[in-house]
Amino acid sequence: MFLAKTCLDKKQRNNKLKIAVVLHRQSSQTGLLGQFLQRNGFSLDFYYPILGQKLPKTLKHHAGVVILGGPMSVNDKDVYINEEIDWISLSLKDNKPFLGICLGAQMLAKNLGGCVAAKSDESVEIGWYPLEGTVRGKALMSWPGMVYHLHNEGIYDLPKEAVLLATGQTYPTQAFRYGKNAWGLQFHPELTRTMIQDWLIHSAQELTKKGAQSASAHLKGYSLYGQVLCEWFDNTLQQIFGVSTTCNMGIENCTDSENYS
Repeated sequence: MFLAKTCLDKKQRNNKLKIAVVLHRQSSQTGLLGQFLQRNGFSLDFYYPILGQKLPKTLKHHAGVVILGGPMSVNDKDVYINEEIDWISLSLKDNKPFLGICLGAQMLAKNLGGCVAAKSDESVEIGWYPLEGTVRGKALMSWPGMVYHLHNEGIYDLPKEAVLLATGQTYPTQAFRYGKNAWGLQFHPELTRTMIQDWLIHSAQELTKKGAQSASAHLKGYSLYGQVLCEWFDNTLQQIFGVSTTCNMGIENCTDSENYS
């Protein structure tokens, strides 16, 4: 079930609810997502399966789960990839709030029986691209017109139980929900300007791929669309993690936020 939409009292804030956060690089950061969760009384419990760390066998001590992105593929044969995909069933079974971003969304789709693959022409989404809410998605919330992407593969063949919430021109599945509590976002609303700048420095070779945008387009896009995307993300996180609008501490500063570990 959803977390109760009430304000946390002093005792609750001193005994913070834990969110299991799965990362795929030692240097990964949670950005705006981490800021939202910490400012709203949650603590972040990090797991790194890629480094050999085992995921928890129970979620009774966790209020929800987040799986973030990474450069690997859900189709890789590494043992930890398959274990992580299977582990998502624990969150679904317990009906805990779950958010998968980019690779995390693809893992959720894979767990549910969906397909994740590259386009036949090998085109990618690296930069800012249009987003369109579906009829059911628009009934749930408003959607930003442009979102930020860093991925080479996309989600296809969602199971009929999953609801497609938003779509795009290059890859059709951009946001979906399974049940009431499991959400998948193909795009990256959690990134700060600094995180994007760091990615551009360390992954410049990715910009040569078909469909990828120039470094200047990444930064210009952040100036044009970053604020709207951040505000949308704040509102969406309230819904996912059951934070009351009247209690929400929110994202302190959308355009100049710290990265948060």
